[in-house]
Amino acid sequence: MQQPAPGPAPERPGPLAGIRVVDLSKILAGPYLTMSLADLGAEVVKVEHPVGGDPTRRWGPPFQGDDATYYLAANRNKRSLTLDLTTERGQEAAHRLLARADIAVENFRPGSSLARTFAYQELSARHPHLVVLHLSAFGEQGPLAGEPGYDMTAQAAAGLMSLTGEPDGPPVKAGYAIGDLGAALFGLAGVTAALVERARTGRGQYLTTSLYESQLALHVNWATAHFATGERPTRLGSGHPSLVPYQAYATADGHLVVAVGNDALFRSLAGALGLPALADDPRFTTNSARVTHRDALNAHLEPLLATRPTAHWSTLLQGAGVPAAPVRHLDEVYASPQTEALGMVQTVDHPTTGGPLRQVAFPVSFQGVRPPVRTAPPALGEHSAEILTELGYDEAESARILGGPGT
Repeated sequence: MQQPAPGPAPERPGPLAGIRVVDLSKILAGPYLTMSLADLGAEVVKVEHPVGGDPTRRWGPPFQGDDATYYLAANRNKRSLTLDLTTERGQEAAHRLLARADIAVENFRPGSSLARTFAYQELSARHPHLVVLHLSAFGEQGPLAGEPGYDMTAQAAAGLMSLTGEPDGPPVKAGYAIGDLGAALFGLAGVTAALVERARTGRGQYLTTSLYESQLALHVNWATAHFATGERPTRLGSGHPSLVPYQAYATADGHLVVAVGNDALFRSLAGALGLPALADDPRFTTNSARVTHRDALNAHLEPLLATRPTAHWSTLLQGAGVPAAPVRHLDEVYASPQTEALGMVQTVDHPTTGGPLRQVAFPVSFQGVRPPVRTAPPALGEHSAEILTELGYDEAESARILGGPGT
């Protein structure tokens, strides 16, 4: 029986309801991680510098309202508090916030003044219950520890760009920030595991991960093959190092991915394409033989697939049970009935955008219900006054902390 499509959650606590998070990070890895915690029901306070806030607010165009869409992509379901963490007042307010929190996420550069001010030794002494995650570009040990970096430098240094692109072309970065997002997802797993352990021990702990480490972890089959053979992997375009045919092929009007994962599927492919002799050719009867004779097989497939439109081949191969999919652009993806059926796009009102803000929802459903986009990404300092009141500051004290009249 087909299950109903995941829909927006009704007004009920998420699985992490009651968990409080202080987001001291900026750019993408930390904010995406903390947004995921917020999507799951945690209360997240994003601490930003009063002047400018998170730099991604200005990473545009495009902009929607006052902020760049880059910022809007990774900061929903949070509240924003502006603090100057270089001042004693700002630091004391931050410690009041951390005293109530369960998790803190930061990406202070090692050796910086903020890294020293909020070193884990200090935090654990004052807040022993706190789970602290430090995100960095290259990790905490080794010759690159402490070096600054962005997603693209991690993709380069950790080898991803050497694996991406056409064999005779230049190295190419992944189409989205897999270094940042990989670190975010491994960090998300780490902090939720640390919460489970804290439930047993009563104590928090210090966690670290980096853009570089996450890339090494995601090498998976590439690294294991290298360890076994000692060979340097090379770029294969859209091809797969261990499966053939498993790549994109040009059609008469676009590109089609054909993904043959076993010999039975190859026989089905050959029959559907009207090339049954290929299935009996000793160069192609097994996957290992097809990998060895990749170019010879593609010499049969490429000219044939180029003769008809993508939709023709997609329908034909899917009808034969062969996994195949057109290479779609994002406008096609978000207009797709499949995307709509999954309920992966939710809309929230945003006060500065002049209208609704569409967001890609959290990709895990709980009992058939997808966590909701509850609130729009906050304006800079939007919730400062209310958060400081919750921390016990009166109006005059809050004004002094926020740099208002009478400071």
